[in-house]
Amino acid sequence: MARQERITQSLGAVLLLVLLMGAMGCNTLKARSDLNKGVQAYKNAKYDQAIQYFKEAVSLDPGLVNARLYLATAYAQQFVPGVDSPDNNKSAEAAIDQYQEVLKLHPGREQEINSLKGIAYLYLQMKKFDQAKEYYRKALQMDPNDAELYYSIAVIDWTQVYQPRMQLWAEQGLKPTEELKSEKACQKLKDTNADKINEGLQALDKAVKLRPEYPDAMAYLNLLYREKAHIDCGDPEARQADLKTADGWVDKSIFTRKELEAKQRGPQGITVPSHQ
Repeated sequence: MARQERITQSLGAVLLLVLLMGAMGCNTLKARSDLNKGVQAYKNAKYDQAIQYFKEAVSLDPGLVNARLYLATAYAQQFVPGVDSPDNNKSAEAAIDQYQEVLKLHPGREQEINSLKGIAYLYLQMKKFDQAKEYYRKALQMDPNDAELYYSIAVIDWTQVYQPRMQLWAEQGLKPTEELKSEKACQKLKDTNADKINEGLQALDKAVKLRPEYPDAMAYLNLLYREKAHIDCGDPEARQADLKTADGWVDKSIFTRKELEAKQRGPQGITVPSHQ
C-alpha cells in the first residue's frame, strides 16, 4: 500500500512538472507574439500600444532581452528633451530602469553597449551630467574605438565648464569675450574648470584620431581651447596660443564639413545616397 502511494505521488509530481513546462512554453510563445506585436506598433509610432505589448512580453518572459530593450526604447521615445516635468522625467526613468534590467541579464555585447549608451543619453538629456559620463565611460570600456563616445564625454565637459564661467563673467561684469583680470577669480575658475577642460580635450583628440573627418569634434575642440584660454588669465602668451589653436580648429571644422558635403553630392552635384 505504501509502495502504491509513493508511485502515485511520483506520478503526480511528474504530471505537475509536465504541466508547468507546458505553461512555461505557452508563456514563451505568447511573450514572443506580444514582442512582435509591440515591434509593429512601435514601427507605426503607436508608442503607448507598443509599451503595453512589451510590458506583457516582459511579464510572461522576464528574461526576454529584446522585449526589455524595445520597452526601454519605447519609453525613451516618449521622453521630450528639455522639458523638466514629472511625467516627462518619469518616461526617462522608466527607460533607464529597463536598460538596467537588460544589463542584469548579462546580454550580448551589442545589447550591453546599446543599453549603456541609452542610459548615458537619457542622463545627458536630463542634465545629470556626472551620471551620463559614468555610463559613456562604461560603454567605452566595451567599445574603446567608438569616436562618438569620446565626443559625447567632451560635450558634457564643455557644458560643465561653460556654465560656471558665464556665471563668473556675469558676477565680474565682463562681456563673454573679455579677459578675466581678478587673480582670485581666475584661480577659482581654474579650480573649477581645469580638470574638465583637460579631460574634454583628451577625449576629442582621441575622437579625431579615430575619425579624422569629424567636424563636430573639431568644433568642440575650438570651444574647449577657448575655455582653456580663459583659465590662462595672467599668462598672455598661453592665452594667445590657445586662441590661435582654437581658430585653427574652426577652420579645419569648416573645411572638413565642406569636404564631406562635396563627397555626399558626388560628381556634377549629384547627391550620393547614404548606405549607413
